[in-house]
Amino acid sequence: MADKQISLPAKLINGGIAGLIGVTCVFPIDLAKTRLQNQQNGQRMYTSMSDCLIKTIRSEGYFGMYRGAAVNLTLVTPEKAIKLAANDFFRYQLSKDGQKLTLLQEMQAGCGAGTCQVIVTTPMEMLKIQLQDAGRIAAQKKLLDTQAQLSAQGGAQPSMEAPAAPRPTATQLTRDLLRSRGIAGLYKGLGATLLRDVPFSIVYFPLFANLNQLGCPSSGEKSPFYVSFLAGCVAGSAAAVAVNPCDVVKTRLQSLQRGLNEDTYTGFLDCARKILKHEGPAAFLKGAYCRALVIAPLFGIAQVVYFLGIAETLLELLQRPQH
Repeated sequence: MADKQISLPAKLINGGIAGLIGVTCVFPIDLAKTRLQNQQNGQRMYTSMSDCLIKTIRSEGYFGMYRGAAVNLTLVTPEKAIKLAANDFFRYQLSKDGQKLTLLQEMQAGCGAGTCQVIVTTPMEMLKIQLQDAGRIAAQKKLLDTQAQLSAQGGAQPSMEAPAAPRPTATQLTRDLLRSRGIAGLYKGLGATLLRDVPFSIVYFPLFANLNQLGCPSSGEKSPFYVSFLAGCVAGSAAAVAVNPCDVVKTRLQSLQRGLNEDTYTGFLDCARKILKHEGPAAFLKGAYCRALVIAPLFGIAQVVYFLGIAETLLELLQRPQH
């Protein structure tokens, strides 16, 4: 059966609602993922996701786990809206002959969706990563300063703590990047983002559609609530782990600040080569379980909102004539 014609405004609103709810729920895990991916063998601040979150709360407070969330909450609405609406649009275009989409056509639709979303995803990730990783850089610098003072004073406690460096805001970062590098500064890591998001969408959307189809009671009816949620979770986590090596490279490339003795990179291949040489193949799976924990509920929530048709109900209420 062909995909039904889509209502674009409704899909955009649904994507936005889902993105806002999802990001609010899983952002601390995403922060842990960024910090775990960025730390290199030279100076490891965190041993695991839980260790990272505990240390973040101790040094930066509860809201330290939400550093960079404002950027995500602002831009996740257009990002998710573009991704979900583009996938629906391409599926509709490819199914105009009235036939059920083939796996190849589903992958083509996912590829189109992944390509469209990077317009918003790249600058969003660029700004988010700087804000998320600032705490790790600051904690590393504080630790090294403390060790240096202890060494200088022969093991005695340091007399006074150096004041914490002011942390940048998203507005300051955007202004600085535009001033120093132009619009291209916000799109640093565009190639790596494409290499992550296009394969992600190629895996996710067909996998979700087929898993969701398994739970359909009969042809033409929507799957039950729990089936859409579980299909979104399973498809999202599978796709997230599959593209995690590209996500590690993208995170490293988009990080402007480096810790002590950490490698710098000139491009995607240089970054991948140095990670493999200095940290081994396992480094490409850094933060994979965090990413799966982020993506699974994020896309589970997205698909539930999407399939419940919250926006369609709202639009219907708004369009209902007043008596």
